[in-house]
Amino acid sequence: MSSKIPKPNNPDDIRDLFESFNELVWILRKECPWDKEQTNQSIAQLTIEEAYEAVDAIYKNDDDDFAGELGDLLLHVVMHSVMAEQRGAFTIKDVIKRIHHKMVTRHPHVFGEVEVADQYEVLRNWENIKKSEKSEDASILDGVPINLPALLRAERIQHKASRVGFDWLEKQDMWAKVEEELAELKEELKNGNQQRKTEEFGDYLFALVNAARYEDIVAEESLQLANNKFTNRFMHIEQRAHSNGQELNKMTLAEMDAYWDEAKKLGK
Repeated sequence: MSSKIPKPNNPDDIRDLFESFNELVWILRKECPWDKEQTNQSIAQLTIEEAYEAVDAIYKNDDDDFAGELGDLLLHVVMHSVMAEQRGAFTIKDVIKRIHHKMVTRHPHVFGEVEVADQYEVLRNWENIKKSEKSEDASILDGVPINLPALLRAERIQHKASRVGFDWLEKQDMWAKVEEELAELKEELKNGNQQRKTEEFGDYLFALVNAARYEDIVAEESLQLANNKFTNRFMHIEQRAHSNGQELNKMTLAEMDAYWDEAKKLGK
């Protein structure tokens, strides 16, 4: 016998909406063969996937899709919390209480008497408060997840270090570091040592990410945009080749470049 679908008494009341959704997830955990077999670990990667799909919707400027993807993320937050409650770890109430407390304590300039001059002072205060909440030997970099995409992790590491003053003071010094790392990379490319080439290439990328951050460019986002641009233009080459009865592996580079330039003119 199918369960009754939980519905809010007042669809315009966010509390009723959330309570009915929470109840719906509990029903799924108890009665859906797939849902009730899942664990926090088994859906962990799916949570990451949903976060990326939400980011994709942001970059596409598709608010309808964005709202749907945020709903998927909300499902994961509630589902993870229900699983945790079932094993006696914590509840969704604990999750909400903790983030509520964190936002209040981390914003003394909003909910207290602290005064700040700008957003940079807000960030410095945030890190100082965060540091005081941890043990004395904790690193300011402990909060950067190891499994973040490498470019994003580099940006977050640099960002956190900068909040305590470990940063370039002048733009020209930062770009000089980029040039220095490029020179070292070129030198190792001549020497041919694979390990050293890999290390120096990483140092160069790290310096570029730092330069991007200094210029208010998110390196991860910038590279994704470049990936999307290449994908769109290469797919145009494939489509044009197909429509003209051509095979890519039998085309010359000049022929493919002509379609590439065509894609550029079309704004792809």
